[in-house]
Amino acid sequence: MLKLSVPLNAPQQRLKDFLRRQAGLSLSAWRKLKTSGAITINNNPAAPNSTIAPGDLITLVWAENCDITPVEMPLDIYYEDEYLLIINKPAGLLVHPTVKESAHTLANGVLFYYRQRHLPFAYHPIHRLDKNTSGLIAIAKIAHIQFLLSASHRLQRIYTAVAAGSLAADSGCITAPIGRCPDSIIKRTVCDTGQPAVTRYRQLAAYANASLVEIELLTGRTHQIRVHFAHIGHPLLGDDLYGGPLTHMKRQALHASSLSFEHPLTRKLIQINCPLPKDMEFAINTLKNP
Repeated sequence: MLKLSVPLNAPQQRLKDFLRRQAGLSLSAWRKLKTSGAITINNNPAAPNSTIAPGDLITLVWAENCDITPVEMPLDIYYEDEYLLIINKPAGLLVHPTVKESAHTLANGVLFYYRQRHLPFAYHPIHRLDKNTSGLIAIAKIAHIQFLLSASHRLQRIYTAVAAGSLAADSGCITAPIGRCPDSIIKRTVCDTGQPAVTRYRQLAAYANASLVEIELLTGRTHQIRVHFAHIGHPLLGDDLYGGPLTHMKRQALHASSLSFEHPLTRKLIQINCPLPKDMEFAINTLKNP
């Protein structure tokens, strides 16, 4: 359900014009609303071709269909409101079900949480994390919020990683296109035919044979951080897919440590920080005291 107030200085106008131009409703969401949704204006049922006036309260409800099985599991929730859920995902948990893993994924747990609280039964992650990457992931409770945050690139994502070796510079920006490896459906590589990818980094600490790095994603390609750091000769610890050493970590040393964005409806700045998981803390302490 989405509630919107028409600004007092807005002109009288068609409902569709207000929703499309000022509320940013996607065309697909508008079509779904007309065919299988419900609209009220000031708590009275309204038609899609209605006219609205300044001060009107508009409520939109979409029919949601989802075939993911809800499964009870603990969720480490860092933020929640009427429209958003931000969770600290543990390493080893998929974000979406797959053919091989359909029951124990973040989606299953979120939908169980929704069902217990009588929330809309639909799953709308705004971005993704690899299975073995830990940290913060934002999930919209309705498709419209997912569309607003995904389409606007408002989400600032900061990661903490441990890379092999000593970086040549304390900070930098890796700009290199990423595409599929010809001989793999999983692995990615830097290639001329790939999609543009930009990763900004800053070294936080240097050890004898590794570097603690803060990373900001300016694009969101599959395996982007892992591919870019392997490309410059510094694969992440534990990332055996891209040549990272397994001495201190058994999964890639990568954690989504911070999310910040302007809330698409309230316009408030949301900033969430999440501490490192125990396996990364242990690896860092070992590197500090070899």
